[in-house]
Amino acid sequence: MKAAEEFGPWLARQLKNAGKTQTELAQELGKTRAAVSAWIVGRSVPRDETIREIAALLNTDLETIHTRSADAQLGLPLSWYHRPAHVDGGREYGNAAAFAFDADVSVLAREATQNSLDARLDSAEPVRVRYTLHYLSGEAVARFREAIDWEDLRPHYDALTTDGQQGKVSRTVAAGLRDMYQKNHLVLLRIDDYNATGLTGGDYEDGLFAAVVRRQLDSQKRDLGAGGSYGLGKATLWATSQLGLVLINSTLSKPHEGRTERRLIGRLDLPWREVDGKEFAGPAWFGRPDPTSPSGEVVRSWWADEETVEKLYLTRESAAPGTSFLIVGAHDVASLVSTGDSEEEADDDQKGEEVVRRMHRRLVDALGRNFWAAMTGGGDHKPHLEASVRTYSNGKLLIDEEPVDPAAAQPSRTRALRAFLEGTTVDRLTGRGQVARATVRLNVPLHGGEVRGGVPHEAVVLVTDAEDADDDHNRVVSMRGNRMTVRDSSVPNVPIGTPFQAILLAGRAAGPDALGAEAAEEFLRASEPPEHNKWGQTEELRLSYSPSAYRRINTLTTEVNNAVRDLVAVPKAKRRNDGEAKIARRLKVGGATKRPRPKAASALPELDNVDALIDETGAWSVTVDLRVPSGVDTDLPVTPVAKFDVRSGPRPAAPWKDLVAVSGCEVVDGALRLSPGSRKAVFRGVTDVSRHPVRAQLTGLVVELRSGKGEQA
Repeated sequence: MKAAEEFGPWLARQLKNAGKTQTELAQELGKTRAAVSAWIVGRSVPRDETIREIAALLNTDLETIHTRSADAQLGLPLSWYHRPAHVDGGREYGNAAAFAFDADVSVLAREATQNSLDARLDSAEPVRVRYTLHYLSGEAVARFREAIDWEDLRPHYDALTTDGQQGKVSRTVAAGLRDMYQKNHLVLLRIDDYNATGLTGGDYEDGLFAAVVRRQLDSQKRDLGAGGSYGLGKATLWATSQLGLVLINSTLSKPHEGRTERRLIGRLDLPWREVDGKEFAGPAWFGRPDPTSPSGEVVRSWWADEETVEKLYLTRESAAPGTSFLIVGAHDVASLVSTGDSEEEADDDQKGEEVVRRMHRRLVDALGRNFWAAMTGGGDHKPHLEASVRTYSNGKLLIDEEPVDPAAAQPSRTRALRAFLEGTTVDRLTGRGQVARATVRLNVPLHGGEVRGGVPHEAVVLVTDAEDADDDHNRVVSMRGNRMTVRDSSVPNVPIGTPFQAILLAGRAAGPDALGAEAAEEFLRASEPPEHNKWGQTEELRLSYSPSAYRRINTLTTEVNNAVRDLVAVPKAKRRNDGEAKIARRLKVGGATKRPRPKAASALPELDNVDALIDETGAWSVTVDLRVPSGVDTDLPVTPVAKFDVRSGPRPAAPWKDLVAVSGCEVVDGALRLSPGSRKAVFRGVTDVSRHPVRAQLTGLVVELRSGKGEQA
């Protein structure tokens, strides 16, 4: 078997773990210190008979010392280290960072996957993220508790549930303990990523390991394109655990202590507590005692063997760098809601399996909703991310591994982004399935409070027609370099007609050659709150730029909305040249402008131009330009009325389904109110197909104007 580590570094770590010096080992072996030093630095290796003696002194076997794939066990059993209470009497009744997020697997999927994206190792290949749910019951729960030394933890949990603490964390822990003891089941949720850096660095020094395992509010993310910046996202891992417990197995991209595989550590986050007369601050760690620590009780990460990793449900599928997080006692408030009376008749295992089934579905949905763009590729551009979810029940596959398909989650937006990546966008939409592209300008402010000038950035706006599978239409989603959805907003005053979806690609997401991409990436990152779900005023934005810097984002929003409205508007020339002229010839302009008005009556606006088409639902969709002559009382409402143009008899009304003001007016209670001083107004309307007395294709349409708030039949 191939050795996992060179003999010298491995031996040096074993001596450190055992609390032995090189001199002490030399004396016990009857060798010189120089000989031991030569082994340590790799100048020589001991003879076979000496290796057998070393194995005996380290209380290990020859296989361990020859393969060096795990540490020797001498004097260092796995144990929990609980941080002592503060000497000044201070107490924390929970990790404040965890309260920034809900105990929701949708939130977890967003934050944890974002961290995996930020840790992508090879930027030419996607980072692969897999979520695995394990439902355990009966004997499987007992075996897992034994693997994590539950008997050491139990008094600390009991202290929270018996001393009268009524905090949120204590109530959550109590619920988790009831599930485990009364129902005898436990849910584990593991998150694996591959093609990621892994938790590199020492146990205590600056690095990714210490930032995740030892510290709070330390992100260690220096890349401007990173999604996270506050160091809060990792708290969702512990917030999702009813027991506040997460185990970690990391494969490192850079060796630590000469090793890369199976670096394990556990962290427990509990409130202040008192156990057997001793007070504890809150957090605890599961690992090997560190002989270099002053008390000798502090534990550090250890290099585990394959058997231990398997018992802890932390086996990784390959040696590719990355990290596995196991959330013990995972729960999701939304998945716990009962779906019907049939659950009352189910046994505990059936109920538990139904809970993990719901969690599975919600994970797939959350990954598709937040990371469809990161999972989309096109042309020479590979996706940034591949994601999947699978579910087990007591070791048996309950739901097959389900790759998250961005095209299924967001069909229209995925099509739009793919067209951008493949370079197949158009300037104007002329048919279904096309993707129109425009650029908008963001003037990125300068650092240090400068309110004038800045760095110009050209962001990209994409628009395409919406698919029926899309949850919501006529919206624009915004993102930057890591392609995680940051903002999802509606576009006001859009043309009525074919529904659409729009995308804003800003910063690095606009492409490697986009003007001012780096400056925009830094600016927009500073404008995101810890949830990374919008762009706006933040403390970091105020301090890094200026108190008014957020106004640049408001201007960008206005520019984006204008660009979207322009792209979805159908040019008049197109309306006359693609077969819709026939429809337009059957449109008549009627109303008071066609017949004399009594002199006492107030003047009405004039119907200046009407463009119309029959949309895919069979409804009339009209765009009407009004001219407002002098003398028109703009305080009086005007009601547009649509009627079918029949050959004989009264014209049946065609009630509006949608009536939208475009410019120079607003819609109030089904009537138009003209803007004071306006000389032109535009509105759009779509008739209600369900109230058509005859198919629109078989008749014409008449649009009239009435004064006041006219009622439609």
